[in-house]
Amino acid sequence: MSSADQHNAILKKIARQLGFDFCGIAKAEFLEEEAPRLEEWLNRNYQGQMSYLANHFDKRLDPTKLVPGAKTVVSLIYNYYPEKKLPENSESIKLAKYAYGEDYHLVIKEKLKTFLEMLREQIGEIDGRVFVDSAPVMERQWAQKAGLGWIGKNSLLLNRKMGSFFFLAELIIDLEATPDTPLAKDYCGTCTACIDACPTDAIVQPGVVDGSRCISYLTIELKEAIPNEFKGQLENWAFGCDICQDVCPWNRFSKPHHEPAFLPHPDLEGFTNQDWIEMTEETFRKVFKKSAVKRTKFAGLKRNIEFIKSNKS
Repeated sequence: MSSADQHNAILKKIARQLGFDFCGIAKAEFLEEEAPRLEEWLNRNYQGQMSYLANHFDKRLDPTKLVPGAKTVVSLIYNYYPEKKLPENSESIKLAKYAYGEDYHLVIKEKLKTFLEMLREQIGEIDGRVFVDSAPVMERQWAQKAGLGWIGKNSLLLNRKMGSFFFLAELIIDLEATPDTPLAKDYCGTCTACIDACPTDAIVQPGVVDGSRCISYLTIELKEAIPNEFKGQLENWAFGCDICQDVCPWNRFSKPHHEPAFLPHPDLEGFTNQDWIEMTEETFRKVFKKSAVKRTKFAGLKRNIEFIKSNKS
């Protein structure tokens, strides 16, 4: 077994030990095929007010600009599918499943730091950086390149064994490891369930989402008033949206996660619509103290709930 093969095996063993569901390896190189796609997406202003997505174009496509001397991109999958869902009927105010528990950025980043420490203990000095939905890293493209799945029509990475309710994370390191084989096939076939179900028509073509129309963008990233054209289209999502994942046939393979940090705050489990509507800043701070929901701030969450309420009046 070559040293590159050994490194591949070591990386996967550490990933399993730390609770990651899948680990894939890709060679750190310029994402040539992605450059024109990214450029066109930005030129169409699909990023909306997420101006940071237009920054660092070269770094976004070339991992060696993030970690000089990088040889390998390690892509990791971490499950967040809940055993018990919060109410999601047609009347209930809803929260995206990824935001039920503690902020995944913090939970997974700690695991990645441990990953790098364990790797250094076994192999020696390694230069590298860890990423969880942070910095200009095209995580879905790297995960696809590493053989972890394919990019579905809703633009999310789909995995045949567990669907799409998972977080992606990366290590970019200067360690040489044998790359895994990318998945050659797109297993979406002729299915258009996600495109048909999106209430704001955000999926403009297979694999391409107009971010400025996505409910997750409207409820989290958009800082000003939600445009009136979306009245009646939010389907009660107050933070994020799971519609295109909920209807995806591949998510019938989703299994409950085993991460205690991702369990909902006890108070959140019993939330009624009235609790959402009457929420005070004190309650917001208590219930979402460690949550990703803090990103939208109390004022943003209240704006979203008011917008949902106005749809019904």
